[in-house]
Amino acid sequence: MSEGAIPVLETERLQLRAPSADDLDVSTAMWGNEDVVRHIGGKVFSREEVWSRILRARGLWAMLGYGYWAVYAKESGRFVGDVGFADFHRAFEPSIEGIPEMGWVLDPWCHGRGFGGEATRAALAWGEAQLGAPEYSCIIDPENKASIRLALKLGFAEASQTLYKGTPILVFRRLAASPAGTTSTTA
Repeated sequence: MSEGAIPVLETERLQLRAPSADDLDVSTAMWGNEDVVRHIGGKVFSREEVWSRILRARGLWAMLGYGYWAVYAKESGRFVGDVGFADFHRAFEPSIEGIPEMGWVLDPWCHGRGFGGEATRAALAWGEAQLGAPEYSCIIDPENKASIRLALKLGFAEASQTLYKGTPILVFRRLAASPAGTTSTTA
């Protein structure tokens, strides 16, 4: 992958593409929804904070060679959410620094449709084919049962319980496996 190029991933129903300025309004609506942020800090995000998230998502790719995608439903063109990897150098023990940390957040309209699993499987397949990392991690609020179920379906296993910024979290880890079938192009 050339520097600055963010791959576009295609699944049967979804497209994962580079976050852009065009995502600001739909992303602001999602991050402004109390149901979305209940297990992600509990505070809704302002338009300015969402803009910073979009900029950070693009910066991850430039700095690390991986990051977050904006996810859209192919059939309707509707925004689904954000899925990807980061290394935020989070301050907790045991540390996951240096291990690609997977994250996902989905707009409530698409809950229960299997989009979360479809998008995260595509991202993991890309990660395993491109990054060569021996393992992946994710952190989840212990009350977020839907994300815990998804993490377990993806092959993550609970590795530890700790505090992050004074809040309990579960740390999950997943050993790399062979990639699942998706196609990738470069945008």
